[in-house]
Amino acid sequence: MEALAERLSQLDTHVEGALRVVMFYDTLMRRRVDLPALARSSAGLAECVVGLRLHGTGRVIRYSPHGTAATDPPRTPSLTVPITLDDEEIGTAWLERPDACGLLDEVVLDRLAIAAAAVVERYGPARTTMADPALVELAISGDSDEAARHRALRLLGFAADLPIRVAAVRADLPLDQVGGLICPGRPVKAAPLADVGVILATTMDPARFPAGVRAGIGVAASPDRSWQEARTALRFATARQPVVEYERLGALALLAHVPPETVRGNADVAAIGRLTGNDLDTLDAYCATGSLRRAADLLHLHHTSVARRLEQVGQSLGIELTGPAGLTRARLALTAWRLHERVS
Repeated sequence: MEALAERLSQLDTHVEGALRVVMFYDTLMRRRVDLPALARSSAGLAECVVGLRLHGTGRVIRYSPHGTAATDPPRTPSLTVPITLDDEEIGTAWLERPDACGLLDEVVLDRLAIAAAAVVERYGPARTTMADPALVELAISGDSDEAARHRALRLLGFAADLPIRVAAVRADLPLDQVGGLICPGRPVKAAPLADVGVILATTMDPARFPAGVRAGIGVAASPDRSWQEARTALRFATARQPVVEYERLGALALLAHVPPETVRGNADVAAIGRLTGNDLDTLDAYCATGSLRRAADLLHLHHTSVARRLEQVGQSLGIELTGPAGLTRARLALTAWRLHERVS
């Protein structure tokens, strides 16, 4: 291997050099090297520091041309390329050449990135965010036995001793982008299932969901129960509260299990369904804030205008909205109506 690297430094044609670089990396892959060995060999070939970084784990590998790990502060890369797997960028490879780029640097770095992706795929679960929907469904299905569920989670890259959180998501953004935002630097997998996206992660930050995304987050230790909780929480998501954690619903979660015919037969819910436009917006803002003035701020109206609207809405509903009991009654009816509308 070292002899080949030495000969590469004496090449007098670019084409011959490129072919030998390809042969060099083909030999490395036949030897089934790991990432450190790949970086070490590449540093010897390029005669400069070589670096690799995997986005999913944050792991950085740097080797000097002397065959030892580079411990000095990283230089500004002289050349950088992405490492891609299944059309997703999973990391970066770079050269830290102190002088001008070498004639074959681009070829070396391109082959290094291809080899690094192959090593990641071979020696561990792919650090891509998008996953096989069949595996994800197996991991979260209530019909799966525990052995099948654990195997699916292992194939997805999750350790057996780590808790898994599940989110049900509706978004125009790509699921891998959403997953990367809410769980940076940690294992995360996503897949579309029927009418909703699924994100699995060891941890997720509700505040990091991007604008325009609606999501429900489960909290149960078992992925199948967490998925059911996430689906329920998603039904409660609104434009004003786009991300809902199941544990914060408390007793409100019971409304999701009320039979549709019971909801339809309730007079308060039926009255909510007859509201339109400004009346519905006003009631929504008032129920969300519990305050006339804060509702006025949300609606960008004077509080006296909101008070007149609420009086009219209260008359339509037959509920005294300004009292605590009336507000609670309106909140429950509005929530039940929304839940019913989304499954009708």
